[in-house]
Amino acid sequence: MANVPITASPTGVLKLGEDVQKKKAASLWAVASRRFLKHRMAVAGLIMLMLIVLFCVGGAFFITEEYSNKLDLSQQFQPPSAEHPFGTDNVGRDVLARTIWGGQISLMIGVISVAISVFVGTLFGLLSGFFGGWVDSILMRFTEALLSIPVLVLLLVFSRPLLGITDTIVIFGRQFYASVVAIVLIIGLLNWMRLARIVRSVVLSLKEQEFVTAATTLGARKGRILFQHVLPNCLAPIIVTATLGIGAAIVTEAYLSFLGFGVLPPTATWGNILTGAQSRLDEVPWVWLFPGLLIVFTVLAINFIGDGLRDALDPRSNK
Repeated sequence: MANVPITASPTGVLKLGEDVQKKKAASLWAVASRRFLKHRMAVAGLIMLMLIVLFCVGGAFFITEEYSNKLDLSQQFQPPSAEHPFGTDNVGRDVLARTIWGGQISLMIGVISVAISVFVGTLFGLLSGFFGGWVDSILMRFTEALLSIPVLVLLLVFSRPLLGITDTIVIFGRQFYASVVAIVLIIGLLNWMRLARIVRSVVLSLKEQEFVTAATTLGARKGRILFQHVLPNCLAPIIVTATLGIGAAIVTEAYLSFLGFGVLPPTATWGNILTGAQSRLDEVPWVWLFPGLLIVFTVLAINFIGDGLRDALDPRSNK
């Protein structure tokens, strides 16, 4: 048997050397990475997403935001041409420029809103599953009450006041209507409930495991057990849910903007670009086709990545 370095802790309890623990953790992520790279659709999705991000970020170096918001009524609804590869919209703005800058906002809304929902959902699930009793009852009844209401209804109700917001804010040198921040908060705070239930179910099984019992017996504080022992073992479902949630958030912003409850122009998003073709869908397909395809490809890519991560992080997988 190979020699394993063992050291004594200050309490006299023997433990494996830190180098062995690090190698074990590294091997787990190495196995997950190898499984992910074997998933062809996941790799294809990752490449597709990287190309879309490159399009949105790299294109900004060649096309200014001022140009994407430039009005020219004489160029209204011009079809794709050398001057305007994606055509123009209902007020003569270049659709290519708006898809580039609008893509940045759509992707930002997806990522930040999911970060908010993951934080809230994970916290609710951890506290509910670990402490149980009245804590579980209160948190889960509140979660189930929100789940019983259709999300679209909640989104429309909370988005309605945004129509009157005309204040602007500056983030990273870019000027936005405050509605962008509000949409991020609304989507993030209304999509955490399912994750909370998933995390709670995982925690309920984990807290009966031997390592939690051992930590409790050794006198570890509940906060330490929860965040240093239980939470790391919940990361797999959290990562998968967060990945898939980004695509869902992008679609949510798109249909809210299409219905007129989302981000206000001139700030562009893929969703509100589509509204420029509402009255003439058959006559000017280029206005909705290109941003629509970008939404479809982005969501497909994220779903492929999510499927790959689910398989890669599944401890029962033999792939």
